[in-house]
Amino acid sequence: MTKRWTRRDFLLRWLPAVLGGWLGACQSFLRPAPTPTPMPPTPTPPPSPMEAITAALEAIRREDPEALWPWLTPASRAALSLEDLRTLWRATLNAVSVQAVEIQPLAVIQEGEVAQARYRIRWKTALFGELEAEGTLELRLLPEGWRVVWRDALLWPALGEGERFRVEYVIPERANLYDRDGQSLAAQGDWVEIGIVPGQITDEGLLLQRLAQVTGLPPEAIRSRYAFGRPDWYMPILALPADYVAPFAADLEATPGVKLRVQSGRIYAGVAPQTVGIVGKIPAEELDAWRRRGYRGDEWVGRMGLEAWGEPYLAGTHGGRLFIQPAQPEGTPRLIAERPFIPGRSITTTLSRNFQAQVEEIFGDRTGAVVVMDPRNGDLLAIVSNPGFDPNALLRPNSPPPPPGAFLNRATQGLYPPGSIFKIVMMAAALTHGFTPRSVFQDPGYWDGLGPGYRKWCWLRTGHGLVDLPTALTVSCNVAFYQIGFALHQQDPDLVPQMARAFGLGTPTGIRGIPEEAGLVPDAAWRAQQGGRPWSAGDAVNMAIGQSDLLVTPLQIARMMAAVANGGILYRPRLVARINRAPGQPEEIFEPEAQGRLPVSEEALSAIRQGLVGVTTHPRGTATWVFRGMPFQVAGKTGTAETAHGQLPHAWFACYAPADRPELVVVVVVEHGGQGSAVAAPLARQILEAYYGLPRTPLPAPPAQEDR
Repeated sequence: MTKRWTRRDFLLRWLPAVLGGWLGACQSFLRPAPTPTPMPPTPTPPPSPMEAITAALEAIRREDPEALWPWLTPASRAALSLEDLRTLWRATLNAVSVQAVEIQPLAVIQEGEVAQARYRIRWKTALFGELEAEGTLELRLLPEGWRVVWRDALLWPALGEGERFRVEYVIPERANLYDRDGQSLAAQGDWVEIGIVPGQITDEGLLLQRLAQVTGLPPEAIRSRYAFGRPDWYMPILALPADYVAPFAADLEATPGVKLRVQSGRIYAGVAPQTVGIVGKIPAEELDAWRRRGYRGDEWVGRMGLEAWGEPYLAGTHGGRLFIQPAQPEGTPRLIAERPFIPGRSITTTLSRNFQAQVEEIFGDRTGAVVVMDPRNGDLLAIVSNPGFDPNALLRPNSPPPPPGAFLNRATQGLYPPGSIFKIVMMAAALTHGFTPRSVFQDPGYWDGLGPGYRKWCWLRTGHGLVDLPTALTVSCNVAFYQIGFALHQQDPDLVPQMARAFGLGTPTGIRGIPEEAGLVPDAAWRAQQGGRPWSAGDAVNMAIGQSDLLVTPLQIARMMAAVANGGILYRPRLVARINRAPGQPEEIFEPEAQGRLPVSEEALSAIRQGLVGVTTHPRGTATWVFRGMPFQVAGKTGTAETAHGQLPHAWFACYAPADRPELVVVVVVEHGGQGSAVAAPLARQILEAYYGLPRTPLPAPPAQEDR
């Protein structure tokens, strides 16, 4: 019989079991989970050294010690100051004549807090060509990051600590400058180099006293030139012409520590000094640049004119041997590279030395310029610029300075208003834009075309009367050219400026060998750029007689006259005829070069030439009185260019001769000389006479009425 469960049974037997199970479950749930065994931490890798490596290699490539400096370790910076680093870096690269640095990273090895970076470095040098080596950057991980350990090998991998480069130079003799006939304009002669061997000095006070007397240098400057030399090194001080040193030679040779070495130096013919130029010592501020070109630093180099332009030819290329000098004096130098020198090449010019001397003598001490050109090819036979200087005197110590402005080549760099010379351009513009040789102009002595209150006067106050266009050029009639300038401006304000540029004005001629100025042809666009009042008819009228803001060089006028004479060809003025051959180097010839043609017809050129011949032959020609008795006709134009108020005008004369078969162009400008016919034209006649071997006509007294 099944037992029936009572309430009392349930309470006594099952409820405790149920409650016990439930409480056990609760205790299990509430009990904290056991703590897991911790895993060991993953170590943090050190940062990459690539940022430091990249920055350091880039600083080396850019030759930038300032950029490298922050990436050096504190210990490296403490051992080597930034200024010392700059000096060491500059001296190293200068010594080897480094012109460019190339860096190629190769590999990086990192072991904990130490890293090495392999790289390849290539120097492109002027003296030894390309040098290549492999180097290593050493890096340390510091609290502030990766830093580079300085080693002298960072300058060049083959350098050990304390080692330096040393160069034994082989310097070729400077080549000569010649005129068209082979006469020297600048040649090598005997000079004496004064040097010091520091270890042989016994009485430095006496040595400095004697050297200061000879060289003109202060004692401290002399001492600085040998102070850092090793006892057995020969340290050059200064080179002087042999004839200058001769009176002091005995005392110098008797002074312990002084050594005299005879060497080649520059001697000048003394003509065309601004064009031929001069050599000189390398200025301190340019020394780094010259050493990077492969120069030792104490050479005499071209400082102006053809000497400067021709430096790569005349000086040749230095040769030499590159050594690594051990830190210890008794160590044996290691030869790294060597290269033979390349001899200099002489330059032949188009100048005629004897004729140049004659032109200079004719021009005298006047301030201004002369250009003599062959219109058939653009050859320059003479270039005079005054004031000038004696190049031989300037090479001596304590020579007086040349007069102010003596180094300016007024023939190519002097800028002048052309005055009535510009009427040649105006006539060409007129004949190309509506006027003819038969066009006539009435000149009562003045012109009122700009309106009441703006009267413009002719230089001949009584007027020239009725003149045609060629005659207007012959008599230099201002009124005729006022009218032409006004009429062309009404057509198009750019007509005359465009014609002036087509005649070679306002732009460089392209001459080789010497610097030049472009000049200025003003126009409406130029005036707008200046921010002044707009270009006006008054400006055009003033420019018609060669005034306004118009500026030209004498060389530009010579080139323009040559084109009129030869049928319209604008030649590049030729000063350098050829670079002569040297062993292994061919001759380089600069042929005559036609650069363009005048944009005028032969009929127009013929009319212009007619007017120019009239200047020296017509009864009313402005220079007829100057050229009476010449055995051939001269075609020319006078010019009187107004300058600042209260100063005399510039005197111009430009011509070619003989008029029927032109062989010579002569341009003369005398600054503040007065009237062109009275001052410049007689000088041009004497220059023509000198060229053709004619007796020189005395400079005439000017007539009472002078032309413009």
